[in-house]
Amino acid sequence: MNYPVGCMVYSFMRPNILKMEGYVPGEQPQEDGYIKLNTNENPYPPSPRVAEAITEVLRRGLQKYPDPLATKFRKTAATVLGVDPDWILAGNGSDDVLTIVTRAFVGEGDQIRYPYPSYLLYSVLAQLQNADSEFVLFEKDWSLGSSFWKEKERLKLIYLANPNSPSGTMISKDVIKREIEHLRCPILIDEAYVDFAEESCLDLVREYEHVMISRTLSKSYALAGLRFGFLIAQPHIIRELRKVKDSYNCDALAIAGATAALSDQEWLQETRRKILATRERLMRELRGLGFDVLPSQANFVWCSHPERASKEIYERLKARKVLVRYMNYPGWGDGLRITVGTDAEVDGLLNSLREIL
Repeated sequence: MNYPVGCMVYSFMRPNILKMEGYVPGEQPQEDGYIKLNTNENPYPPSPRVAEAITEVLRRGLQKYPDPLATKFRKTAATVLGVDPDWILAGNGSDDVLTIVTRAFVGEGDQIRYPYPSYLLYSVLAQLQNADSEFVLFEKDWSLGSSFWKEKERLKLIYLANPNSPSGTMISKDVIKREIEHLRCPILIDEAYVDFAEESCLDLVREYEHVMISRTLSKSYALAGLRFGFLIAQPHIIRELRKVKDSYNCDALAIAGATAALSDQEWLQETRRKILATRERLMRELRGLGFDVLPSQANFVWCSHPERASKEIYERLKARKVLVRYMNYPGWGDGLRITVGTDAEVDGLLNSLREIL
């Protein structure tokens, strides 16, 4: 390996880190004027309760450490989800939760399994642990074959994004339940987009101790800029995971804002209704423009055009200040992942597409 001239520190760094490419987040434009439909953010402002709760924390001051267990949030979440607070672990975004779980279950030389294509962070988490990744290709109908559910000696953790990104598709709860009956390996069902879907696997956590669910407030609760996520698992699992997390992994502002957001379920249902209605219109209009569009259970759609290259469409949209996510999965193919924005944002996207096509 070629180190930069004079940088001897590199020789002390773990080789697996030097080999990593790292996770690349979606583009965040540094100037105004973009229609931003590339990172699955909620296009609507969060519940007004969020600003009120954060303002109250600021009034009291930030000189003291936050509650390390985010107790107020866990109590609120417990009421909303129908579990006890001890079933919940709070994190600095769901990525923090995924990191905690990976660090707890997976060591050097162990194996992590996940579907492909799916959330790109899973492979990065495996590399951080110097563990092996085993990805299982989705079938052409976005189902998972029997190999995804088979035990292996070194397999320590399975990740399943459900709904999946970038496809927006889901594996039904009945299918998952049938398959995990004979599975001993821990499985984390990543439900980042579940509030836009028709069902959740929350009941499976109550029934099976090796099932965990992660959630985020970035998408459905419009708090991508706040960073807050959480895990739902049986209490004895949560107890061990607490040993792994950073001491104060959630700050006082995030805890207050997340608690307030989760308490406003009326806001969630109204915002969800608007996004689902726009999602259906977006899929319909894209199909009318000749795109192949997968039915979505998330706040985005996955599509490609049979006659035009996805990367070309992405670049020409970007030139018009319309950002979507171009994603290319070696061995699978490429396409466009388009966030469901406001009706006005979707109109701007569609108008640009009509000009391009």
